Amino acid sequence: MQARGYPAARAIGPARAPAQVSVILPVHDAEPWLDECLGSVLQQDFEGSMELSIFNDASKDKSMTVIEKWKKKLEGSGILVVIGGHDSPSPRGVGYSKNQAVAQSSGSYLCFLDAVWNRWRLLLSQVCRLGISAPQDDVMMPQRVRLQHEAALQHPKSIIGCQVTREPPNSTERYTRWINQLAPDQLLTQVFTSNGPTVIMPTWFCSRAWFAHVGPFDEGGRGVPEDLLFFYEHLRKGGGVVRVDQSLLLYRYHPGAATHSVLETTIWAHRVRFLEEQALPHWATFTIWNAGRQGRRLYRSLTAGSQRKVAAFCDVDENKIRKGFYCYEGSQERPKPRIPVLHFRAARPPFVICVKLDLTGGAFEDNLRSLNLQEGRDFLHFS
Repeated sequence: MQARGYPAARAIGPARAPAQVSVILPVHDAEPWLDECLGSVLQQDFEGSMELSIFNDASKDKSMTVIEKWKKKLEGSGILVVIGGHDSPSPRGVGYSKNQAVAQSSGSYLCFLDAVWNRWRLLLSQVCRLGISAPQDDVMMPQRVRLQHEAALQHPKSIIGCQVTREPPNSTERYTRWINQLAPDQLLTQVFTSNGPTVIMPTWFCSRAWFAHVGPFDEGGRGVPEDLLFFYEHLRKGGGVVRVDQSLLLYRYHPGAATHSVLETTIWAHRVRFLEEQALPHWATFTIWNAGRQGRRLYRSLTAGSQRKVAAFCDVDENKIRKGFYCYEGSQERPKPRIPVLHFRAARPPFVICVKLDLTGGAFEDNLRSLNLQEGRDFLHFS
């Protein structure tokens, strides 16, 4: 949909064959950061045909001036630039703009790149905790398109991600380690955690055909975690997750971002439903590892049928274990269920683990390893 001032998004001149790769760039009020972002497109060492598809979501700054300047440079280097957008009073949101940028592009493969959206950012404390990508001034390394395109050719039904370099280097250390160090099988087993997608949205690369099979992004706008919802739908449809184990994106941390966009409670509800849909049907019973606040919250969030599958809570806290049980006062069952609380060595797998990783100096991880369990079969991480 085009608003006044924006002609249909088409390249001017002779008809050209579809590009091999379209870089998808939604933009809203990104003027201060666009030069470096667009420069990283120009510096790609990919030898196939590329285009840049930009959708301007009602920017009020001089983003379009910067874009027009770079259009000449990019097209002079053989990278077609397709520009669409609208100038309505308010932006229509990240999901809408990504969909529009994809729709006006031609590439057989899609490489997602984010510019800053001042009005649509998540609170960064949530970003670090939930892994839902707040659009930023991300910068691609020169080999990104080439290496991810090679991976996508080998994995046509996968989302291809990559490792990232965080700037400043000491920001969101735990989250960055998680992004970069997940083992290949964990890219599928750790999809239920509060970190969100196991390859973050600004690193996504996939075939257009697969995107069309899964998508589009949810266009609900403010308050909708469109990246997470797309990722879950991708997994539901049998999609894979592959990471190129090189740092191909500079992923910046912005301490000034403070606009609430997606509530933690919304993310929690989606995660619980996905856990119940994808994992719990395979288990007759299971144990919640953590008898504290997060474990009890998970239990209360489950449907009655899933609650009945909870055989026990387990913990290392002697005070919780000494009490012996947890009684959910809000239960409609009579008598109210009393769920045993056991030491983790006395509990039986499978476990849904509600203990945050990388926070106990390795103590939790050592306890888990001592049980010689297989992730995905015997336990899943939820926190």
